[in-house]
Formats: sequence, structure tokens, C-alpha cells
Amino acid sequence: MSLTSLTAVELGRKIQAREVAVTEAAEVVLASIRQKEPHIHAFVTIEEERVKKRAEEVQRQIDEGSLTGPLAGVPVAIKDNLCTKGLLTTCSSKILWNFIPTYTAEAIKNLERAGAVIIGKTNMDEFAMGSTTETSCFGPTKNPWNTGHVPGGSSGGSCAAVAAEECPYALGSDTGGSIRQPSSFCGVVGLKPTYGTVSRYGLIAYGSSLDQIGPIARDVTDCAVVLETIASYDKKDSTSVKRQDLDFTSALKEDVAGMKIGIPRDYFTTGLDPSVKEAVLAAAKILEEQGAVVEEFDLGLVEYAIPAYYVIACAEASSNLARFDGIKYGYRTDAYEGLHSLYKKSRSEGFGPEVKRRIMLGSFVLSAGYYDAYYLKALRTKALMKQEFDKAFAKYDVILGPAAPSTAPVLGESLDDPMKMYLGDIYTISVNLAGLPGISVPCGTDENGLPIGLQLIGDCFAEKKILRAAYAFERTGAYRHSPLANGEHVSERRVQ
Repeated sequence: MSLTSLTAVELGRKIQAREVAVTEAAEVVLASIRQKEPHIHAFVTIEEERVKKRAEEVQRQIDEGSLTGPLAGVPVAIKDNLCTKGLLTTCSSKILWNFIPTYTAEAIKNLERAGAVIIGKTNMDEFAMGSTTETSCFGPTKNPWNTGHVPGGSSGGSCAAVAAEECPYALGSDTGGSIRQPSSFCGVVGLKPTYGTVSRYGLIAYGSSLDQIGPIARDVTDCAVVLETIASYDKKDSTSVKRQDLDFTSALKEDVAGMKIGIPRDYFTTGLDPSVKEAVLAAAKILEEQGAVVEEFDLGLVEYAIPAYYVIACAEASSNLARFDGIKYGYRTDAYEGLHSLYKKSRSEGFGPEVKRRIMLGSFVLSAGYYDAYYLKALRTKALMKQEFDKAFAKYDVILGPAAPSTAPVLGESLDDPMKMYLGDIYTISVNLAGLPGISVPCGTDENGLPIGLQLIGDCFAEKKILRAAYAFERTGAYRHSPLANGEHVSERRVQ
């Protein structure tokens, strides 16, 4: 097995055992990126000299015995909306084309303390606004399983990089499914933690009440280990939560006997692809055979999730993105007359169409006369949805359903129909509205060989339950596949 095929934990063990040098691991990953990037375009920024210098530094610390953790020396990719001191961070937007932060996000600091080697920044939908990684100013990322299809989004670059074996694991951010949906499309494991578990300090905000940083990896074990590393209380983040129990790896047991799993009937109505439905229900059957108690139930207000989410998210985005005005940093227009002209032209030229659409929608729902009719009503709906989940978790340990209504669409298909793209988040959005943890685990492929993701949702601070169920399912061996199986290279994959 090549080094690029190893999970993060497997590679970390080899580094600790001195079977692999940190510099060797970094060079192998960089070589893999050079080979595959022309076909995938998962990365937007890589500084090879910085990577090699960091690898040498980490190796010295390992040799001295000061770094002994499971991720020491293991390369990681970072989504391009997480600030990294001295490294270009653009949110894949023209308006931040030259922004080099003077500080590092707390989640990345936690990784660096553990000895991680940051490889580079991954492509994403501009300001995390999109579900396909096609709204990036750098151009689209492609799905390693079939380069004629999208990888999902907005963390599509991170998911594609892990799936294409360009890096063992990555960080993404999840506002309405932006980790779980692309993980489903790319056949990797993606975990969105409970809101407040991972500090948002250094994450360039889209929707502040919804955003959460999380891991993307090849298996459940890696996700648990990475979450243990990045989760911490941070006084710099007013929404950060002090949690006593962050030992997520203790939940990795091949035992779901007696676990109560609920399947919302509302998730299996119109709009769900038959192949996705079949694969998800087959996964539920496997968990039932392992001893779990699986029941169907009615989860209310599902049909209101998308309108409530887009009202709240766009309202927060219109406020958060007001700071990008061409004055202190980022893109500034060349020709302007006066301050108002500078603002208007810089933002008009710097933001892409999808970002403009959401800013306008957000400004509209926050405007006088519409604030009560739309924004406050959406907030009340959000509270009611949390109550529905509370009722469900009073009876069930875990909620099981699809991560997305279909497999990865063809490139360009979603951009022609924004409403179709928005509806693609129907199964993930409510998790963010309620602040819950959720995980996407591969559970099959469709008739075209594209991956299907199983989503497991837990109550607030119940990551251990979803990790336990996900690990138990993964360990059955019912689904284990790679887009690079049988020695096939990304460049050789079929394009439809």
C-alpha cells in the first residue's frame, strides 16, 4: 500500500515508529498533488518551501520526543476560508485575492500544536456560498470519481483532495451541509460537530450562527481523532462552549446493540433518488442486524428548513460581508470617483454572482417592513425545528437518513438552476439550524459508480453516539471503495 492510500492515523503510526520520515510523507503528498491537480483542481494555494520547512521542524520535535500524538507529522489540507498567518487566504473570491492574514485560526493552531503539516488551501464555493464548488473565482473543482461531475460544496476542494489521495485528511466548514454533502459526493467521511465545539476564531464567516469547522477524512477513526485535536474552548470566540468530555475516540466500538435509531419518513418522500433511498435503507438494515433498534417516525417542519435557512444565512451574510469594501485589504477597483463609487465598484467587481444574490436577499429580509415578515419568522421556525429534534432525541439515540437527495450532478448543471442547488441541501440544513452534530459515511454507489452518503444525526454534544453508529457500520465492511481502486489514476477516469 502506498503512503498516499494510508489514513491519517495509519500514517501517524508509521511516522512515530520511524518507518516514514515527516519530510518523506510531505514530499509524497506534494508529488501526488502535482500529478493529480491538473485533473481535479482541489487546491488553490500551495507553498512547497513552507511545507518542507515545517516538515523538518516537526521531525526534529518528534525526534526530541516532544511530539507523540497520532497526527504528528501528518499532512493536512485546509479550506480556503480558514485564516493562516502568512499564507494566502481568499475564500476563493476575487475580493480577497491578495489577503494574507496576520493571525491563524484557533482550529489550525490546535492542529499545529499536535504537529500537523499544512500542505495548502483548498478550493471552495466563493465565501462558502454554493453546493458544488463551481462558484469559486479560481474555477471549479472536479469529482475524483468522475471528473465530469461536481464534488459538492462548499468544502468540495477539501473532500476532493482526500478522495483523490492528495492528502490524508482536511478541514472544512459546514454552514448548511458544506462538509457532509461533498463528503457524500466524494465517498469520504465528513463530520460536522455540535455548534460551539470547535472555535470559529479565524473562520471567515458566512452565517455566524450556523458555521462550524469540522474534519474530512477517509474513515471514522480519523474524524474522531481530528475532532479531539481541534475541539477546545476559546475565549476569543463568544459562541465557544466549555465541554468536559472530548474523548471522542472512546466511542469507536463495533457495538450498536440496543441503540435506538430513528428514520424520518419525511426524508424518504418525493425528490429522493431511488438509488440513494435503496443504499441508505440497506445501511439501516445492516445496523439493525448488528443489534440496533430501527424505527420510522415523523419529523415535523422538514419542508420549512430550506426557506428558514436561506433567510437566516443570507441575512447574516449580508452583514458579515459588509466589511469587504476595498479600503483596508483585498481587491480595490482601479477607476472610481469618490468613496461611494469606490465601495460600489470594488464590491461589484470583487464578488461573484452567487454571493451578490445572497447579499441582496439578506439585505432585503433585514430591511424595514420585511424584517418581521421574513427574518423574525425564520428565527421562530428555527426554534420550532429545534423543538422537533428534541422530541425525536427523547426517543432515539441517532437519526438516520441520506446526506443528499442524489449523487453528484454533472458540472454546470446546478449553476443553470440555483433553486435546484438550494434544494440539494434539504437533508443537511436542519442540522445547522438546530446546532446538532452530523456525520456522512459512504454507504454505496449509484448505477454510474458515484458515491452515496449515509447521514447520522445526534443530539447536541452527542458526537459519541453518531461516531459509534458510523464506526460500527463502517467496520461491517459493507462499503469500502476508492476512486483510485485497481491502480486507476484520476487522469484516466471516465468523463460523462
